[in-house]
Amino acid sequence: MKSVPTQCQQLIDAYLQWLRENYETEAVGERCLISTPLLDRHNDALEIFVKRDGARVILTDAGHTISDLHASGMEFNTPKRKEVLESILNGFGVRREDDELVVTGTVPNCGQKKHNLLQAMLAVNDMFVMSQEHVLSFFKEDVALFLEENSLAHITEFKLSGKSGFDHKFDFGLPRTSKQPERVLQAINRLTRDNTASLAFAASDVRAVRRDPLSCLAFINDESEAPNAEFVDALTAYDIRPLLWREREQSIPLLNGP
Repeated sequence: MKSVPTQCQQLIDAYLQWLRENYETEAVGERCLISTPLLDRHNDALEIFVKRDGARVILTDAGHTISDLHASGMEFNTPKRKEVLESILNGFGVRREDDELVVTGTVPNCGQKKHNLLQAMLAVNDMFVMSQEHVLSFFKEDVALFLEENSLAHITEFKLSGKSGFDHKFDFGLPRTSKQPERVLQAINRLTRDNTASLAFAASDVRAVRRDPLSCLAFINDESEAPNAEFVDALTAYDIRPLLWREREQSIPLLNGP
């Protein structure tokens, strides 16, 4: 076994000392509440509950981690979100019981199990601030689920060629009806100058080579904040119909092509 340089060992010892000094415990009924120095995204201490059950030791977050995400609008109600959550938990050997994150161990390995649970709590907590790519992927899935639940015919990953010679991929294609032209639908998690310009170019480029009219719609996620009015106006100027996600039920007749 390689020896650890003195200065490195000192850093390790200092970290462990900090952990020991900042843990707090409290008896809560038959369980022990452990308040740790590790913080969640609200800068609140992560807390876990420990209970003895014969030779077993059961550790749980009492459902606080996932409940906090629920309260922030993050629901695990689609296959992709459930898959991401299960992947995180499996990586730490943690299971989900309803909304509780739970691990079971013994007294000798209780420290490792506690560490695994805390790591899982931090990782799940971070799902709220996941990369924009994942968040956008989730919003696309929400839109797809909405279309399916309301029996709105659509094609996913719909490609059309434009005058420039470029192929443009739209999130959804909606078929022509007796009262509506063929339509494309884009899911925009956060409306920015870049994606506004990109969608405006794609719609204009495709329309330039079509004989038949093409209607362009954009579902904009306004759950956490209202979209920038300037960018919404820009979409409208390019004949792109903005649809607010909070008002999605009102969009069903338009998407259904009455």
